[in-house]
Amino acid sequence: MKALLAAMGPEEAAGGSRAACTALLALPQFTAARAVMLYNPIVGEVDCVPVALSAWRHGKTVLLPKVSYEQRHLLPVECLSLDDEMVPGSFGIGEPAGGRPWPLELIDFVVVPALAYDRRGYRLGRGGGFYDRFLTRDEVRTVACGLGFSRQLVDALPVQPHDRRLDLLVTDVEILKFNE
Repeated sequence: MKALLAAMGPEEAAGGSRAACTALLALPQFTAARAVMLYNPIVGEVDCVPVALSAWRHGKTVLLPKVSYEQRHLLPVECLSLDDEMVPGSFGIGEPAGGRPWPLELIDFVVVPALAYDRRGYRLGRGGGFYDRFLTRDEVRTVACGLGFSRQLVDALPVQPHDRRLDLLVTDVEILKFNE
């Protein structure tokens, strides 16, 4: 999957990101959300900056994860703009330098990145299990939505007992609904 994503050219990635973000922004679950947790994209992931910009324009609270590798958990913190200072986190991914922690029970919608997704609603992360632990916390009662390129979608992935199924998956080509 890493090689497949690395082979994607910049124009294809930009076009796929635009298409996936446009589809996500039209979801009723997203439009109804007041607080949305996004991610800071790395190479091979859909660039969700347009989602953040739209969310701010519509008065939504935008959250980004801070990763505590030592404690093995994600902490959602408020991000007020693209101008917020970012610092490299545990995996070198930019995280807000400041930002106030957000109550987990007040998160309405979480966009979940992955290396791969399957048609049953499961995802293959990057090996830390951070999102699975986060999404299975009792206080987290949110819509979990994968956001990816169609090339990241496979029929089935291996599933572990701790894996949490997504509610939705949005790609540049289709929207899949699970848990209905």
